[in-house]
Amino acid sequence: MNTNLKSIYHKVDLCVVGGGLAGMCAAVAAARHGIKVALMHDRPVYGGNASSEIRMWVCGAHGKNNRETGIIEEIALETLYRNPYRRYPMWDAILFELINNEKNITPILNCSCNDIEMDGSKIKKVIGWQTTTQCYHIIEAKLFADCSGDSILAPLSGAEYRWGRESRNEFGESIAPEQADKKTMGLSCLIQARETDKKHKFIAPSWARKFTKEDLPYRLPDMNDPEENFWYMELGGEGDTIHDTEKLRDELISVAYGIWDFVKNSGEYNADNWELEFVGFLPGKRESRRYVGDYIMNQNDVRDGGHFDDIAAYGGWTMDDHNPAGINTKDKPNIFHPAPSPFGIPYRCLYSVNIENLYFAGRNISVTHTAMSASRVMATCALLGQAVGTASAIAIKNGVTPREISEKYICELQQMLMDDDCWLPYCKTKISELTKSATITSTGEDAELLLNGIERHYGDDKNCWSGKIGDTVTFSFDSEKAINEVRFVFNSDLNRETTGAGKYIPEKMNTCNVHKNAPALNVPKTLVKNMKIEIKNADDKWQEIDGIKENHQRLVKIKIGKTTKAIRFTLTSTNGNEIADIYSIDLR
Repeated sequence: MNTNLKSIYHKVDLCVVGGGLAGMCAAVAAARHGIKVALMHDRPVYGGNASSEIRMWVCGAHGKNNRETGIIEEIALETLYRNPYRRYPMWDAILFELINNEKNITPILNCSCNDIEMDGSKIKKVIGWQTTTQCYHIIEAKLFADCSGDSILAPLSGAEYRWGRESRNEFGESIAPEQADKKTMGLSCLIQARETDKKHKFIAPSWARKFTKEDLPYRLPDMNDPEENFWYMELGGEGDTIHDTEKLRDELISVAYGIWDFVKNSGEYNADNWELEFVGFLPGKRESRRYVGDYIMNQNDVRDGGHFDDIAAYGGWTMDDHNPAGINTKDKPNIFHPAPSPFGIPYRCLYSVNIENLYFAGRNISVTHTAMSASRVMATCALLGQAVGTASAIAIKNGVTPREISEKYICELQQMLMDDDCWLPYCKTKISELTKSATITSTGEDAELLLNGIERHYGDDKNCWSGKIGDTVTFSFDSEKAINEVRFVFNSDLNRETTGAGKYIPEKMNTCNVHKNAPALNVPKTLVKNMKIEIKNADDKWQEIDGIKENHQRLVKIKIGKTTKAIRFTLTSTNGNEIADIYSIDLR
């Protein structure tokens, strides 16, 4: 480190390296639970592979009622509320605002981590170079979370990690290669296009790669598909997806312009009115270093559903293994090996086996290549980040290591996650003793389901109270009780869909190709919008207090700070439905 250049020092509880969705969720979860966080990110915008610089869509668990909740659902609902046409400038702003609104987070953008100071088997400090200010940022912390994707803290700290594909015999994985190798999934530079009302000519650069229909088996672009994002423009899996990135970027840009030349000028498409709107010059990565934790999750764990006692997150994507040769092979670009949805992911996969104070979250967790092919998608990574951030808060407050959380505090971690609406399969949210002591009456249906601890429709069970406008739920007590807060979980329609380009597609937080008549996506109609809250005063009369107003979120916590013998909730409006579902009303 050059001492002639300025250095800025930070001392925090948790340092998060990497501001993709995993790093963001880790930082926000930790900050909301009261610890000081520094978030170092080497780009000017947040989101990682989901950012406006790369534009990969956010995928997660398949199947009915399996959508990820917690902070990632908060982001999704905020996007539907403020960005119904899913434009990237507003997406960037929503992510930027999420971080900047947390007073316990010190954001450090455009800063690349490149050095470290150790204290035995612990990281003491990380050092980053901020290009915009030409200064170093030195962060001293008690805990560190590597959410950088490429696991920069592994080679700097000596943390154990893996690279490439394990042999079939090492973990008994039937879809792994017979012999271990260093091959990985590759990188992609994505493109996006917009349909317009007039013709647009396209003249390809001379250096663009040339493609014919015969060059693209299994990869022919479908311009009628709103989910077409050219993900199969992939290279690098047969080399080094970190050190070869600059060379691969040049090749990928050549491929990107070549594919668009094929769409526009091959005669295979009616693409006259389509205009190239975006070419990503920052490659999106799928795989590089994977840390080794106290447990390495494998294909068989995924296939068995991940019924771990220390479950801290879940996945539900298939084991989607990409051909390392990418677009250079005429074989299928990927194979979707079946996987259950959901499958649990254990906490022991989220901290280092040999560096005492190092967490990680994202595609770099402690899994085999085959398991990673299912756990790497970004909605899953967001859950992993929220788990790491929440665990960090427990560790700081109790003065323990990440490993000791696994030994002593795993039930507390699981309950904190679920209290923050970060659903965990096979677990139930604990209802407060105050709520359970109340007598509940209702003019709607199934008020007793507010207490079952399952906060989503699941299978044939709806797990909620249902009511129409004007219906009430009342909690009454034998004597006056102090109510500090009420926690609500509303129905955000976890199976929500929208119509696009003539077919039904799952709602995504960001767009691929932009069709001329693409519909807006709006706040789910199922969400409660306004709710009146009343308490009984000393003379047994109902007194209205501050309620819920203009809500567009699934998890809502309202401060009460009153003593009363009864509290009544009246549904006054939804975001469009005649009936509203409420999974939980919990008094604290």
